[in-house]
Amino acid sequence: MATVLINRRAVLGASVVCAAALPAMAQDRRMTAYKTPWCGCCDGWVAHMRAAGWTVEVIELEDLAPVRARHGVPDRLAGCHTAVVGDYAVEGHVPASDVARLLRERPAAVALSAPGMPAGSPGMEAAGREPYVTLLVDAQGHATVFGRHNGA
Repeated sequence: MATVLINRRAVLGASVVCAAALPAMAQDRRMTAYKTPWCGCCDGWVAHMRAAGWTVEVIELEDLAPVRARHGVPDRLAGCHTAVVGDYAVEGHVPASDVARLLRERPAAVALSAPGMPAGSPGMEAAGREPYVTLLVDAQGHATVFGRHNGA
């Protein structure tokens, strides 16, 4: 019969490291979504994010332009709501999978955007289905394709 020796310091140290990582992991799954009071598709997007395991605090405002400006989202890339997660803005109906990829890869950018209100995007499913892209936005407002959806 083999004897297993356990280094109590190592076990305690690993427990402390794991416990310290929990708040950071939970923080990565939290966001604040800014939306207008009358937008139902924004509620659909929030429901999509929550179903994907995100904790979403919703703040309703009459005008979202100041929020977009504060987070570096150019007006031409605006959607109908703006979320903030970590150091990034998430503009419009961006799928949860793209938000998770953004946080996993952590590119040099300020935002991820699905401009307008693409049919078939999360929260816009009732509008039909059209190809659309999500765009990665850098600090100068330049955008590059980050994700392709619905056959785009």
